[in-house]
Amino acid sequence: MGQGKIEGHLGREKTVLTTIISTIIVLGILVFVHELGHFLLAKRLGVGVLKFSLGFGPKLIGKKVGETDYQIAVFPLGGFVKLIGENPEEEVKEEDRHRSYSAQPIWKRALIVSAGPFFNFFLAAVLFSGVNLFGIPYYPSKVGEVSPGLPAEAAGLKKGDAILSVDGVDVSRWEELSKMIRSSKGKEIVLKVKRNGEILEIRATPKPSTQRNIFGERIETFVIGITPSDEILIQRVGPFGAIGKGLAQTAYGIQLTVVTIVKLIERVIPAKTIGGPILIAQLAGEQAKRGLLSLILFTAILSINLGVINLFPIPVLDGGHFLFLALEAVLRRPISIKKMEIAQQIGLIFIILLMLFAFYNDLIRIFSPGGFSF
Repeated sequence: MGQGKIEGHLGREKTVLTTIISTIIVLGILVFVHELGHFLLAKRLGVGVLKFSLGFGPKLIGKKVGETDYQIAVFPLGGFVKLIGENPEEEVKEEDRHRSYSAQPIWKRALIVSAGPFFNFFLAAVLFSGVNLFGIPYYPSKVGEVSPGLPAEAAGLKKGDAILSVDGVDVSRWEELSKMIRSSKGKEIVLKVKRNGEILEIRATPKPSTQRNIFGERIETFVIGITPSDEILIQRVGPFGAIGKGLAQTAYGIQLTVVTIVKLIERVIPAKTIGGPILIAQLAGEQAKRGLLSLILFTAILSINLGVINLFPIPVLDGGHFLFLALEAVLRRPISIKKMEIAQQIGLIFIILLMLFAFYNDLIRIFSPGGFSF
């Protein structure tokens, strides 16, 4: 076998190993943090915990500490926390009744259920904030390319121009400049520009343009025909600034995830974009190759997705438990076990079908021309 083939083979093996390890780490952290939320709040509110499991199926390794059996199971896609009296029909010792989940008031059960998604959001905020401590990257308000035939060229803007203000309002970031141009509604704008140490005043009138947003929808906006430069600057911030930015990024991530799911339901975003475990593994491997910071940011985004999805009112998810608790509060009596079981079976079937569909999409991406490879 030639040297080139050997190196190529070793490179592919290294890529596969990186992908597998990074996927296990990312999914393990997300599942652990989610279940840790349920576990800690249950303990804090006086509810007994019988089992804390990472994964499903037969136990690989585990240890019992006190009344709680901690374990890692065979199938790593998920996890669970088993509470005393979680099933109202199960037999509970008399001395444990006051620590039974089903014996707790609705507000306590709701807090325990909400702790899982909340911990996912909390993890995202912590990861974003940690990355922000190294500095927040941004594009400066500097012209990269000038499109021919558009207002910027006609006004005399050139590549490398640093735009200092728009209509007397100072700008330093590309996102600030872009927002002001889009919101001009076609009215003439006055730009203060720095070029080769000289300050110039340039007037341009944005023209209407039809573009696509991040969801692929056509939107009407205004442009002058410039793109940002490749230069990236770093804003240094203190701990409070990093945390504030991290919280804002988490809130935006939650909003974007919710809107994306709504767009999927409305079929604005094609269903073929739904990804499953294979896509997650591929993306985790890609981020790991780019570096630790990229993998951390990917984990934060995935954590937000997990938190939001778990809040949807589908039986077997945390949102389904919220639905049962809400119905119990309205009806002033617990939902019958039979009805809950039927609803959970339907929810489980839905989740399985969704996972199979996502897995099918993953396989299509792999085997289609130009599909990704590990």
